[in-house]
Amino acid sequence: MIRVAIIGYGNLGRGVERGIKQNKDMALVGIFTRRAPETVQTEGGQAFTMEELKSKKKDIDVCILCGGSATDLPMQTPEWTHLFNTVDSFDTHAKIPEHFAKVNQVAKENQTTSIISTGWDPGLFSLNRLYAQSILPDGQTNTFWGKGVSQGHSDALRRIEGVIDAVQYTIPNNEIIEKLKAGESLQMTTRDKHFRECYVVLEEERDSEKIREEIVSMPNYFADYDTKVHFISQDELDQNHKAMPHGGTVLHTGTTHESTKQVIEYKLQLESNPEFTASVLVAYARACVRLAKEKQFGAYTVLDIAPKYLSDRTDEELRAELL
Repeated sequence: MIRVAIIGYGNLGRGVERGIKQNKDMALVGIFTRRAPETVQTEGGQAFTMEELKSKKKDIDVCILCGGSATDLPMQTPEWTHLFNTVDSFDTHAKIPEHFAKVNQVAKENQTTSIISTGWDPGLFSLNRLYAQSILPDGQTNTFWGKGVSQGHSDALRRIEGVIDAVQYTIPNNEIIEKLKAGESLQMTTRDKHFRECYVVLEEERDSEKIREEIVSMPNYFADYDTKVHFISQDELDQNHKAMPHGGTVLHTGTTHESTKQVIEYKLQLESNPEFTASVLVAYARACVRLAKEKQFGAYTVLDIAPKYLSDRTDEELRAELL
């Protein structure tokens, strides 16, 4: 059995707990939280304090880190990779090289294995961009997200001082998608492809215009997009914006012999973004443990992992069933 620890227990951590139950070769050791364990309502897993994690080193094969990319994972992944094999979902695209370098150094120095930036984007979409560009090198790749709730962007909103709660929707430009499918070659900016819509609950007497400006100018999250900000009550947010659908499309349009048009499209349509992301994390936790057993220490991304490492089936079964 692969013995898994969950670090952090929000929507993603809860999804990981559910995902582990669906994998017969995995067992949950515990859920490690900054909250008082007795206040954490799990779905059967035992909750512990973060301080107790170190004492359970011999009982854990891999830690799945379920914190946010804005402030948690840049600190937590290197910290816990000192002691454990780790998997995270760090999704600030512009900072992935920096995050990778930091975790890679720690992992190599301590002979542990870490797979960073797993999920669906970065993650599965990254793989599909690689496949498409390799197969149709004479072409153009575009990625569209939504309509759906972005956990990373919502978390970034909630980190702003004065914000009680917030949800952010990423909305694709469907007109652009259809033009690309029809074979049009378009020159687009980031702003052309999506816009962002934020629903924010503020503390009383906060300056909403100041916070609006802080949101729309936030680098790596909102500055490059047309962004609408709505300030609403907690009741309205709870009633209308607590579901977490998401999805997206990787669209690669290219040509082969004599400008023959070819289109590769990979699409996800998700009722629960955190539960799906958690399922990806769980599969890569299996890969992480296998790499560690082979003494392949250091940091990795989804681009480095052979697909068979994700599966609980044997090589013979995979060849017979999937090829």
